[in-house]
This record gives sequence, structure tokens and C-alpha cells, in this order.
Amino acid sequence: MQFILNGYDRTFTGDPQLSLLTYLREHENIISPKDGCAPQAACGCCVVELNGKAVLSCVVPMEKVVDGTVTTIEGLDEATQEIFADSFLEEGGVQCGFCIPGIVMQGKVLLDKNANPSAEEVQKALTPHLCRCTGYKKIEQAILRAGELLRNGPLPANGKSTGKIGERLHKYDSRSVVLGQRPFVCDMKFDGIMFGALKFSDHPRAKILVIDAAAAEALAGVRAVVTSKDIPGKRHVGLIVSDWPTMVAVGEETRYIGDVVAGVVADTEEIARQAVELINVEYEILPPLTDPHEAIKPGAPQLHDKGNLLSETMIKRGDADAELAKADFVATGLYQTQTIEHGFMEPESCVARPWFDGVEVFSQGQGVYEDRKQIAGILGLELEKVKVVLVPNGGAFGGKEDLSVQGHAALFAHLLRCPVKITLTRDESIRMHPKRHPLWMDYAVGCNKAGKLTAVKARIIGDTGAYASVGMKVLERSAGHATGAYYVPVVDVESRAVYTNNIPNGAMRGFGVNQVTFAIESLIDELCEKGEFDRWQFRYDNAVEEGLRTATGQVVNRAAGVRKALLDVKEIFRNAKYAGLACGIKNTGIGNGMPDIGRAKVVIESPERIIIEHGWTEMGQGVHTMAVQMLCEEIGVDPGIIEVRVETSDDAECGMTTASRGTSLVGHAIIDACKKLKEDLKTRKLSELEGREYAGEWICDWTTKLGASASEPITHYSYAYAAQVVILNEAGKVEKVIAAHDAGRIINPTLFEGQIEGSIHMGLGYALTEEFVQENGFPKSTRLRKCGILRAKETPEIEVIGVEVEDPHGPFGAKGVGEIGLVPTAGAVANALYQFDGVRRHKLPMK
Repeated sequence: MQFILNGYDRTFTGDPQLSLLTYLREHENIISPKDGCAPQAACGCCVVELNGKAVLSCVVPMEKVVDGTVTTIEGLDEATQEIFADSFLEEGGVQCGFCIPGIVMQGKVLLDKNANPSAEEVQKALTPHLCRCTGYKKIEQAILRAGELLRNGPLPANGKSTGKIGERLHKYDSRSVVLGQRPFVCDMKFDGIMFGALKFSDHPRAKILVIDAAAAEALAGVRAVVTSKDIPGKRHVGLIVSDWPTMVAVGEETRYIGDVVAGVVADTEEIARQAVELINVEYEILPPLTDPHEAIKPGAPQLHDKGNLLSETMIKRGDADAELAKADFVATGLYQTQTIEHGFMEPESCVARPWFDGVEVFSQGQGVYEDRKQIAGILGLELEKVKVVLVPNGGAFGGKEDLSVQGHAALFAHLLRCPVKITLTRDESIRMHPKRHPLWMDYAVGCNKAGKLTAVKARIIGDTGAYASVGMKVLERSAGHATGAYYVPVVDVESRAVYTNNIPNGAMRGFGVNQVTFAIESLIDELCEKGEFDRWQFRYDNAVEEGLRTATGQVVNRAAGVRKALLDVKEIFRNAKYAGLACGIKNTGIGNGMPDIGRAKVVIESPERIIIEHGWTEMGQGVHTMAVQMLCEEIGVDPGIIEVRVETSDDAECGMTTASRGTSLVGHAIIDACKKLKEDLKTRKLSELEGREYAGEWICDWTTKLGASASEPITHYSYAYAAQVVILNEAGKVEKVIAAHDAGRIINPTLFEGQIEGSIHMGLGYALTEEFVQENGFPKSTRLRKCGILRAKETPEIEVIGVEVEDPHGPFGAKGVGEIGLVPTAGAVANALYQFDGVRRHKLPMK
């Protein structure tokens, strides 16, 4: 089979059914086409050009390439590569970047055929592609800009950025990402590498009687079959509760279909997967417990030693029943939200290799120091013998907080003393990693004739699935935000996280807050209808502001920006025919009595090279860029000389990259590190500080646990606020979303807009189309296409309005914006739909 690849003749004599994607990646070592879902053909990450057409290379067999011409990004001329790279950087069209190389090739083919496409034509061309980060708008603008550059030549230069706060500095280290040349974990290779594959439980609940690996061990190319008995250290892991077995042992019960029973290490991934199929497991099959309401009834099978109730959170201030009884207007309802798949484009992957008498792990996880602690426990090693290096990942949204294949890869590499790589298929990823919690919320909200809220009572149950993950914190956050962005004097809220045999539910963008916001915002509109109140004015009058309290009783400081956000959308909302309005509040930082810790080091390697060492995960949100801009603001250096590094050997320990806290904690740590550095720079040149290291940290250890005895509770050190308007067209479809978001201080306007646009895209899918359905503990589908993620042509116009009400606890006044973007969206959509057809929706998605 002969063909042309990137201008060169090629001959292939292998399997004619081998996919073009596999050939390019494994035979040619071309890494720009990414494997996001092969062979599902759903994500578009693998698009290349074949005979002038953009094709999904994961489903193109090599026999279809005969006598053809294949072009990848590597085969584009340098000028075209630079045009696309510059366009995506300038427009902010790249976040995690895993999907972008495929989109670049789609854009290139489009522009070859249509040099001056419309925005609608770009959207149509992007139909094969999914992007979970950007909301597509900046991608569309980048392709249009590339077309303009290809037609007309360079645009006027915007000038070199100083990198200081408020500037649109290009996202750090992203030029190579756009062009597909910065390796993700799945792109990494080492000499002598072996490949691992995992044997998952065949049943959501079953007792393992026998694991027979004889046939697998006999397969040529298999180096080892590993089971629980081979684990030298602790077998159970967990971010808060160590209840999740790395491997389930014979004699134990499986708790969900993503439980790992055994693993295989082999010369190739293909052999490892063949061997997994040869492992025979005998079970005593037990009926799965999949309804959280049934799971907490007396007599239900106990899935864990401590029972099926993982956690219970209670907030009580005043007598809600009495206040509701005398309220002039009361709105009640039972609201239900669904399980959601994160849909990050890069499936889980990890490479581990021997490191002295320990192990080095290349992780895409959301917390390298948490990874290190749990891996050291599995291996029975001291922390210092485990080195975890962050490889910026291809999206996470909370779904890569829990330890995944990092533990298995490290175990296999440690046992065999060779490099081992494990990469999940999309089907395996969906089967294994935690999802968004479905909640059942029974609400009652009251107000008086003056339109002031008087009481909220809510009872909330969340299905946390088979293992704890961070379920207790998600339900704690739901309770703590149960009154939304409003002051309510009397509050009675109880939330419970319940174990079942469903796939675990854990962290996902919004973290329990968007669920309760859907409920409270729907009920506020209902109160407005009952009392004939103006929907905008009611929200403005009840919004939290300085001196008022949140649901937890925390007194809000001067940084409350919800009223300012409402003012920015007032006229837009009132002038629209079919419009829904909703507000949002979202914590920055974990809080609730748990410390938030940020550490960073500034290392002066030379006058031309400064390294920032910190512990946060870059997953598209731009935390590395934030670090660079904070340093530029502090000492005025050229951003081009700054490098950012995250690995545990640097000893800049931080927690999980979660709770929208990366910007504030890395910023505070850099400011602290720069105190001594700035003093030194008063009397010495940068060149005279070569080799010096400046360490900084910021610790918030003054929040209070819910229910703790405190005269003035402080649940979180900071909150972000928002108001969103959703406008429908005459057919009842979402036409536009206007989002006013209080970021405290906008560090980088391009990245801020991108975060909000991407969040809104996710929020619209949550409201209207997305659902991960399970039946009797099994997914109805593990296909990415079935998850309901919106495509570019389905995503409406989005207008982002930046609001800046500076926070005294934020670096330069900044607040977290990673999650707040989707908090109000479902509520605003529900309220808009009611204005259109008069039907109240109580369940998501509102298809």
C-alpha cells in the first residue's frame, strides 16, 4: 500500500484494517492527531486531511489510504502553521488544547475550499468536533482570523505584552499545543516501555470467588498479571475517605463496574488488552443497590462497613416551619438533577518508571502532591521516594481529582522495574471515573408582601455512588449555597450523601452549587408570579451585600458583586420578549474549616530565565498564565523569560486544583515570594541574583466548619457572583446568553472570557441535553456521542460582561471564575422556558 504522507512517499505492508490514526501515532510517531475516543468517531480530535478532505482518522482503515495523500499539521508549511498558531493564541481559542490540532486541520481544509467563510459556515464545519473547554466561540473567531491572514497577510501588530495584570497575554506555552507538538501523557514514550491494561468488574455488585489468570499469563508477550495480593502497601485510596480499593480481592464484593480486579503488563498495548480478555473471574452475583432513597431505608444491604450514609450536613437558623406558615407567599417543589459525564477530551493516561529505589510518575491528575501521597501508600514507600511530574492535561473539570490509573501504572512499574504506560479507552474512562452528583431537592421558599425573602427549607439527597470520592464535600457545598445569591434570615437545610452501586460521583465544575441554584432560582420566579413582583427587582432587593449573611450564616464582605452584575443585565433582560434571569454565588477555596494552602518558588536561573515552581494543575484554565502575570506585575520582567514547572521534587506543596482557588492561592504565594526578591532588586541587578530561590506561601486557616461553635462563621475566604440572562427566539430555542460575572479583578480578559464561555456551554448542556443514564448499575451507553454535549452549531451567541468588585482576600482583588460560569445557567434557562410556554420544569435535562 503506497501513499504520500506530508509530502513524502510511504509504503505500508501491515494490516489493511489498521486505522490511519494508529498508523500515524505508532508507526510514524506523529502526535498531532489525538486519540480522544477511538473508534467512536465522536470527538474530532483525530482529524487529518486525506485527499483534500478532513477525515476522522480513527475510523479510516489503511486500505482507504492507498494511492492517497495524507496531511497532518506536521506537513503544513511553516507560514500556515504560524498563522493558525497566532490566530488561536490571539483569539484565545486554545485552553487545554487536546482538541485543537484536529480543529486546526478542519479549519485548514475549510479555508482551502472557502477562503472567506461566514461564522455559520465555520460552525457547520466544526460539527464533527467536541470542545469541552471553550464554548467554541473563540475557536470560531480564531478560524475566521486565520482566513483573514491567509487572504490578506499579517494584521497590524498589537504590540508586545508586558504580561502585567489586565493584559491579554497569550496563554502560557500554548503555541506548541495548537500545533499538536507539546506531548500529553498519552503521547509520551520511553525506551523499554511496557504497556498495562486493566480488568474491570463484570458486575456492579458481586462477590469475587476466583480470579483465574492462567490463560493470560501464558499469552506470548505478557510480562505479568497483577492482582490485589501483589500490592506491597495500602490497598485502599481516597481523597478524604480511604474506601476505594486499587484492586478488589478474592472474597470481597465489587461495588461498581469500574472496580479493578486485575491488571496485565505486556510488550504492547494490544497484547495487554488481549490478555485481559483471557482473565476468567468467577462471581457470586448480588442485586445492585442503585437508588439512594432505598439505600438509606432500614434493612437495605450495607455497601460499606459504616453503612450507606456517607455524610449529613445540617444548617439551621431560626424556625423555618413557623416562618413559612406565616409567609405571605410560599413556593414549593421537588427538583431533580441528573448524572453528567465530564467529557474531557483526553482520556486518562499515565506513565510511570523506576526512579532510584522509588518511582517517577507522569500524571495528568488534578493534584500531584495528593497523587504522591496515595501512590506512596500503595507502594509502601516514603514520600521522598515517589516523584510525580505534572503533564498539563487535556481537560478535567473535577473528573481527574481522584486517583485513577496513576496508582496502577506506578504499581506495575515498581513491581517490574521498567517504564509502564496505561491509557484508558473512552469506554473505559466513562466506566471508571466519577461523574456529577444527581440530586433530589425538596424545597420550600417564603417571602412577605414587600417582596423580601423570609425563609428557606430544603431537604437534599445526593447519590454519591460506590465510593466517597468528595461526595460529602459536594453535598456540604449544596447545603452551604442552598439560598443562592440571596439573604434569607431563616434557613433550615439538610443534605445527605448516600452510597449506591452506581458509578461514583465526585467533583465536577460547580460542585453541587449549580444543582441547588436551579431549584432556588426556579422557585424565586414562582414567588414573583404569586406576589406579582418584578423578577429583576425581587432579585436585586434580596441579593446578598455587605453585612448580610449567606446560607451558612457568614457575613458577606464588601466584595459582593451580585447587585452590580444585575445592573449590567437589567435593560437587556427587560427588553427581551422571552427571557429568563438567574443569579449565582460560588465559593473560592475549600474552606469549611479546612486550610487552603498555596506555595510557590521563584528561581532566578539567569537574567534570561526565571522559573516559577508551584503545585497547581494546568488543565486549560490558565493557572500557569496567571502565575506568569502575577510575577510580571510584581517585578516587571519580560514574560518570555519565565518558565513554569510543577513536580513534587520542587517541594511547593499545594492541595487539589479545585474550588476555583488556583489563581488566588498561586497569586498570593508569588506575591509573598516577591517580597524579598523586590527588596533585593532595590540594590542589585537581576544578573547578580543568579541561582537564588525565593519561596512564598499563603495559608487560609481561619474558616469555620459548618455547625462549629463560632460567634461569626466564616465558611469561605471569598465568593464569586454572577447574573445571567437567557433569551429565547420565537421558536422557544435559546438564542443568546448574557453573562455578567464578578471576577474581583480580571487578570487576563481573554482567559476570563474563555472560562465563562466554556462554563456557559457546559451549563446549557446541563440544562437541556446532557445526561448519563445508568440502569441497574450499568451505563446505558459508554459512547461520548450519547452524552449530549453541545456542538458548535448548537451553541448560541454568548455575551460576557466583566464585573470587577475587588476582594480583600484575593491577590490584586481577584476571585475564582472557573466554576461560577455555569452556576446560574440552568435556572435562567428554566425561567426563560416558562416565559415561553408557561410550563414549570422540575427535572434536568429539560429536553
